[in-house]
Formats: sequence, C-alpha cells, structure tokens
Amino acid sequence: MAARLAPYTTGTDTGGSIRQPAALTGITGVKPTYGRVSRYGLIAFASSLDQAGVFARSAADAAPVLEAMAGFDPLDSTSVEEPVPDYTATLNTPLKGVKIGLLREFFDGLEARNATLIHDAIKVYTSLGATTVEVSLPHLPMSVPTYYVVAPAEASSNLSRFDGVRFGYRCEHPTDLADLYKRSRGEGFGAEVKRRIMTGTYVLSAGYFDAYYLKAQKVRRLITDDFRAAFEKVDLLIGPTTPTPAFAIGAKIDDPVTMYLNDIYTIGANLAGLPGLSMPCGYVDNLPMGLQLIGPHFSEGKLLNAAHQFQQSTEWHKHAPHGYE
Repeated sequence: MAARLAPYTTGTDTGGSIRQPAALTGITGVKPTYGRVSRYGLIAFASSLDQAGVFARSAADAAPVLEAMAGFDPLDSTSVEEPVPDYTATLNTPLKGVKIGLLREFFDGLEARNATLIHDAIKVYTSLGATTVEVSLPHLPMSVPTYYVVAPAEASSNLSRFDGVRFGYRCEHPTDLADLYKRSRGEGFGAEVKRRIMTGTYVLSAGYFDAYYLKAQKVRRLITDDFRAAFEKVDLLIGPTTPTPAFAIGAKIDDPVTMYLNDIYTIGANLAGLPGLSMPCGYVDNLPMGLQLIGPHFSEGKLLNAAHQFQQSTEWHKHAPHGYE
C-alpha cells in the first residue's frame, strides 16, 4: 500500500498492527470498533482484542472500503448488529464545535521533534474550528503490561489447535504422537510466537491465574472506564501513533520488551474495544510520523471525517516513498 501498488489493503489490529504500520509507512490505517467488522476467517490471536480493518492512502479512500467490510455476520459470535452508516457521505462535515482531547499521557516522554509534528497537526484542527481540551487517562500507562498478560493468555489458548493434526504446519516423519505435537509446534512457530504462548500458558496456570490474568482484566476495566470518562468531555482523542518513526529492520528483535513498549499509544484502544485511525502528519529524519485519532464506540464516521478534513488541509498523505510518487 505504501508503495502505491494497491488502492487499499486489509489487515488486523490486536494491539496496533494496522495503525502502527500505517504510521511507520506514511499511509492511513483504520482499526474499527470491536465487533464492527466480522472476524470470521481470521486466525485468532487474542479473540477479545482482534479486529479487522483497512489500509488506504487517505481517509476518503478508506471510507467506502470500511463501509463494505462492516456489518453483522452471524458466523462471528462477536459481531454486533449495528447499522452501518454511509461513511463517505459524512466526510465533509465541518469540524466547528468538535471537541478534541489532548491525551496528557501520550505526550509524556515524547521526543521533542515528534511532539512538534503532533502539535502542528493540532493547530490545523483548531484552524478548522475544532476546540481542544487536555484530558488524562490515569491508568493508560498500565496498558502495555495489561495487554502482554491478556493477549498471550488468549494466544496460548487459540494456538493450541495448531498441533500438526487439526490445523497448520505438520512435521515430517513423526515417530509417535508426542513427537508429532512437539516437532510440529517447535518447527511451525517462530521465536516470538513461542514466547507469547509460553507467557500465556504461565499466566493461566494454577497459582498464577489470580495474580496475573485476573488482575490484568481488572486493570483493563479501569482503562476502559478512563476512556469512557474522557468521552464525556470530548468527541475525539488525539496523539501520536508511535513514540518514534520507524526503527531499523532487526534493531529491536533481540530486545522484546523494548519492542513491546512501542505499542504504548495503540494498545489502549484495543483493550477498550474503541476505533482508532492513524494518518501521516509529517517527517522526522525523512521518516513518516503518524497522528492517531481515537473515538467512542462506533464513531468510525467521526474519525474518517476528522481525518479527511485534516488531509484536505495538508499534503502529508500525498507523499510516497521515493520512486513511487
């Protein structure tokens, strides 16, 4: 999509896997409300977090694709029977009177050059008639540890079916059933997937369930309540999608904790089941930086409208990798 080889693509977002790639490659990515788009046919990673969405060059391109994807599906038990609006029809709604919340926690520790781009984007919104209010989500800093208990726990359960018998990869010439299981899973899963399965199995095990998984679910509720309280004051939340622009390939592969911390700004929306959108808002060291918008449940139309208005006033979404303009 970033290379302009397709008009749009689809993806899934469990903790930021639509919004972060969109931010790091200078395109627009939309993660819908949990239950807005059917998950039928997806390989489940974390069933309470996974949601399918769309990558596109702009919000205007994403709107009709998301509209086609959205809607109730009886084959998905998490699908919600909620009418699908005409997202394209509301793209040009004026932003006068829209209240946008500046997430205090999203700016704490953000590098100055990255913060400047976000603040410049906020100025665009105020020039379009929106007003800004600083809001706080006090439990948001706990979203990364919460996610990395809940998601691996669900992954360890979901991926147990990939045993070489029912689903997925099967090793060659197993000597017995135990060898089939061990080698199929050992050869078929990569290091990161194995790490998450082991972590998830641990937090669900006897003696640790209450200390880790149950506690993480309680914190998840606190995070969700923080978002709910914020949306009583504002219509949308704004902040960076990632702490930094793209890092070098392989730079963090040997340090998974540092890699996980890159999810700090995106995970909260998944834990709360909220829609989120990332779009380009500038460059740092010739690398694109993403601006994230988060809305209440089923506010995809508002997010697309706000993104489209920004993109009508800026040129960042028109920038493409060298040679693909």
